[in-house]
Parts: sequence; C-alpha cells; structure tokens
Amino acid sequence: MDTPIPVVLAGARGHGRWHLHNIQRLQQRGLVRLAGVCELRPLDERELDGFGRPLQSADFGALLDATGAGIAVICTPIDTHTALALTAARRGVHILLEKPPAPSYAEFRRMADGVREAGTACQIGFQSLGSHALPAIAALVAEGAVGEVTGIGAAGPWARDEAYFRRSPWAGKRRLDGTDVVDGVLTNPLAHAVATALALDGSPHAEDVAGIELELARANDIEADDTSCVRVTTARGTRVTAAVTLCAEEPGEPYVIVHGSRGRVTFWYKQDRVLVQRAGHGPVEHVHGRTDLLENLIAHVRGGEELLVPPDRTGAFMRLVEAVRTAPEPRRLPDGAWYADGGRRVVKGIDGLLHASAATLSLFSELEANSP
Repeated sequence: MDTPIPVVLAGARGHGRWHLHNIQRLQQRGLVRLAGVCELRPLDERELDGFGRPLQSADFGALLDATGAGIAVICTPIDTHTALALTAARRGVHILLEKPPAPSYAEFRRMADGVREAGTACQIGFQSLGSHALPAIAALVAEGAVGEVTGIGAAGPWARDEAYFRRSPWAGKRRLDGTDVVDGVLTNPLAHAVATALALDGSPHAEDVAGIELELARANDIEADDTSCVRVTTARGTRVTAAVTLCAEEPGEPYVIVHGSRGRVTFWYKQDRVLVQRAGHGPVEHVHGRTDLLENLIAHVRGGEELLVPPDRTGAFMRLVEAVRTAPEPRRLPDGAWYADGGRRVVKGIDGLLHASAATLSLFSELEANSP
C-alpha cells in the first residue's frame, strides 16, 4: 500500500502538461511514479525534469505492458479516448480519462460498458466536480436557504485567439477524416459549465435528461461552434441553461447560478468560490477546497473510496454531446456581428447575452427577440 503506483501518461503536451505537473506533485508525496509517457514525439530531458527516465513509446498498449502500470492518465484527442481507455481496461489498468469522455453517446457507452466489464476503475476528468462547493451548495438548497429551485443558469465568457483553432488537426472540428470529434465550445473548452450545472441539479445521469434545446454559432473560421447556448430540461423539471463563448468582449471567470424563489447561489467553479444571496440576509461568500481527481482515483484503488466522477455520472453531459454531434452545422455569424482584436474574433454584445441567459434561463434567440 505504501509503494507508489506506476502511472503512464498518454498525451503529455498541451493540456497534458497540467497532468504531468500534477503527477509530479503526487510523485513528490510518494503516491505515484511516472513509469511511462505515450507521445508521438518523445519528451526531452527538459520536459521530464524531475522524473528520472520513464519509458517512452507511441504504442500505448506496449507501454502499459512494459511498465506494469497501475493507472493510465489519458489526455489525447477526443476521438482516441474510447480505444485507449479500453486498451487500459483490458490490461486491468485503472483510468483517469480527460473530458469529454467520447465524441458520441455510442462511443461513450462502448467505453463505459467495456471498463465496467473489465472491472477497472475509470474517473472522468471534470475537475470542477471535485470541488467541495458542490456538496456545500446541495446542503444549502436542501435546507431551503434560497427557497424552491426555479432553474440553474451558467455563463462562460472566454476568449481564444485564432491560433487556438490551429493547435492540432482536430481543433475546432466537428469531424476529421470521417470520424466524429465534436470539438465545440459547449462540449470541450467550456464543458465544465454544462457538467457543473447538471451536477448542481442532481441530474448527472443520462436518464436525468428529458429534453435539449440548442443554438450553435461560430464567429471563427472553423467547423464547430464557438458561441452557443443550450437549455436542458431535466427529468425533475428543472431548466438548466449554459451560454458560452470563446469570443468574449471582456473575458472572465465562468460561473453557475442556482436560482431560488428566495435567493440565489453563484458558483465560480474554477475558483471554488460561492456567493449566497438570499432574502433577509446579507451576502455571504466562501472559497471551498477541492479534491484532485487523480488523488481520488488513487484513494479508490487503494482503499475503496468512492469515485467522484465515474463514467455514468457524465451520462447527462454525453447526451448533450450527442445532441451537438447530430445538430445542424453551427450558424455562421455575419461579418458585422464580430470584429478582430489582436488575433482573435470578438462577438459584439456577447457578454451581455451570456449574463442575461444565465440570469433568465433564456436562449439567445429569446433574448434577441425581446430586446428593444
């Protein structure tokens, strides 16, 4: 139990660097050991500073075999997730799989069912779902602090330059060489906004989704959406909206609002920060802790601690991914709707639309129809 678990990291560049640094943090605590790195181009000595000489190979299965890995962290292109997860599962290797878990609901089910049949643990990398704010907000709602929940709205005003969409062959694509990718703003960069909002409603499973309304648009010269909104009606009748963009005028922290009949709770999920505003009380703000998902997976493997984000707890989010995948092509915003600013495209008035959507649980078309 005290021996560090050998870990293989598949995809160590781009967002994979975050996982590399996290593995290093846990290695320094004696919990894991970086045993292997799977990359098409091997990491150099500088990139592996502090790790010694882990094995490197572009053959994921062979690397798992050679290292005797206990855990695989998979941070590779979306369309490779299912195949790599099943490769690990068949070898009895536990998995931390970066979000989104798959590019289609069918691939997601194939992955989740295969992992379960293999008897291995799989954690999906929605880091916000490790926030201690989630149970704290759930407790507030349960005790009636903000009255009856009337809806949940999320907003994500982010900015990405045009180079972001050239970072890899699959970036900004709906499909690549006939294979689904679904790299849109709702399903990848701001996927946490949707997943967190659904979790706050207690509706994370596929069967918790009763209906989905989508409005997908793009200002950038890409296939996928970069400015979009969704309204999910859950089985319990809650309206859950998310309005997000990569073309914000003033980029800011994404947030989720739980609307109640006597107040509201705002959760800035990247900061684990919660603001409670309710009738008869002054505003109260608190910053919560967070459980790292790889640490939680280690605790599960070693001591049976409950996984925070097993695949089935992302089923509702995957219903959204499937809706985006099968939706018509995103609407191209006319040239007059956006302007260029320092290598990125900015959608005029989008920040106000995002905040209004989160506040009123409205779609963009409804807000535009009601504008003066």
